[in-house]
Amino acid sequence: MTDAKLEIQMLHDRVMVRVSAESGERRSSGGIVIPATAQMAKRLLWGEVFGVGSHVRAVKVGDQVLFNPEEQFEVEVQGQPYLVMRERDLHAVASEQIEQGTGLYL
Repeated sequence: MTDAKLEIQMLHDRVMVRVSAESGERRSSGGIVIPATAQMAKRLLWGEVFGVGSHVRAVKVGDQVLFNPEEQFEVEVQGQPYLVMRERDLHAVASEQIEQGTGLYL
């Protein structure tokens, strides 16, 4: 095998996401630090989209997406962990231009 670098192309409705660094430890509105290991309920995480398949319609590379990390597949590329999921497993997308939103901003 050669040392040539290969570009990764996601297939079909798959999305490759890197979990945001701030998705771990968090602070309550009162300033109390809540560790990442604290289990209150199933916690959804935000991540950045790094790749999309040809049948993905609602997100693009660079968007911030909300998803459940427990139901995804993890892959490591050049030492960085990424999650691979179907587009239908995403719960929300945060982008600069969106037609209908919640009125909430990150």
